[in-house]
Amino acid sequence: MTESKQLGKWRGEFGDEYIKRNRADSTRVHSSTTMWQKILHAANGDPPKSILEVGSNIGANLVALRDLTDAELWAVEPNAKAREELAKSNVLPKDHILDGVAQRIPLRDGAADLAFTSGVLIHIAPADLLTACREIHRCARKYVACIEYFSDQPEEKRYRGQTELLFKRDFGAFWLDNFPDLVAVDYGFNWRPMTGLDNSTWWLFAKRS
Repeated sequence: MTESKQLGKWRGEFGDEYIKRNRADSTRVHSSTTMWQKILHAANGDPPKSILEVGSNIGANLVALRDLTDAELWAVEPNAKAREELAKSNVLPKDHILDGVAQRIPLRDGAADLAFTSGVLIHIAPADLLTACREIHRCARKYVACIEYFSDQPEEKRYRGQTELLFKRDFGAFWLDNFPDLVAVDYGFNWRPMTGLDNSTWWLFAKRS
């Protein structure tokens, strides 16, 4: 796979700087825990026994999930420093932290009951988005979750003074339009003044059996 402009940025110094700005401190983890309580509650009748985060960074979501569930946790992350920090945190086994990208996930089909992204699809170029979602869908046995910035229409926004690094759209509709075996289970909005998280929308989808 040819490395895209976006991936080159996230593997390098730009991605390293992101780590410094987004620490998995107690406030961030608390906010993530509150969000994940809602998402997991939506799957309460059949909770996932294994969970994969695609684009985990240093693992704020995984810390929250570790405290909420006994599910086996997996992470795929392209940035080497982020993987190193996640490994040092002992949130999940080191052999469950994989060097990879959404467009090519180094796991078998149906590797996890739930596969999700959080602030990752927004950084994938539109031309690569369907490829990434197909890989996430392939690795998800029961559920797909998506936590991303929302826009009624696809649009690009400047990010940290740069172009071609942030793309907003209705990701929920994108999933349903391209994967007819998915059904929407629930959705919600993380309003920053109330949650401390970025203004993002989350969706939970289930695969029809």
